[in-house]
Amino acid sequence: MKNFKSSIVLALNTIIIFGALYPLAMTGLGGIIAPNAAQGKPIYKNETLIGYENVGQSFYSDKYFWSRPSAVDYDASSTGGSNYGNQNPELLKQIEERSQKLLAHNPGLSKADIPVELITTSGSGLDPHISKQAALIQVNRIAEIRGIVKEDLVNLINKYNEDAFLGLFGPKDIVNVLKLNIALDQINAEVAFTNRIKNSK
Repeated sequence: MKNFKSSIVLALNTIIIFGALYPLAMTGLGGIIAPNAAQGKPIYKNETLIGYENVGQSFYSDKYFWSRPSAVDYDASSTGGSNYGNQNPELLKQIEERSQKLLAHNPGLSKADIPVELITTSGSGLDPHISKQAALIQVNRIAEIRGIVKEDLVNLINKYNEDAFLGLFGPKDIVNVLKLNIALDQINAEVAFTNRIKNSK
């Protein structure tokens, strides 16, 4: 009985310390060190919330850079991957469908050119980044639709290219899709404004 009581006390203390106090302490510390990170780093435009820097969202319009596919339809309340094995028939079917869609919307692209993150989902389903290469293969499509010089789009991608933390930790040469697309809309806005000025003269 004495051992039983000791086990119960130990279990309760463990639950309180590691199930409540520790998470609260880490949340509080995180809020001090990186105040917006816990909220996904919200991005506002004209005081209107348009998305979160750390949370992927869907972009499948031809005039935007496409996001990484999501197994949870970009639902932040239900994160997770598909958990399919690499030879799962359903996974292979999805990869083929995504590949064909990319090829159809990006003339001149070959299967060998498609980066893996554009046809597979991430473990969280909310990856906000794609590789620099995944952005570059979409340049021709976006340049044609928006009437933007290709070199300007490449320069934009380079501007928003992110390296590994301290050059060592995490992936290299990635771009945040939401931030890139916001900048893309800004380019078009600036071009439209310039054209209006020219036409008014």
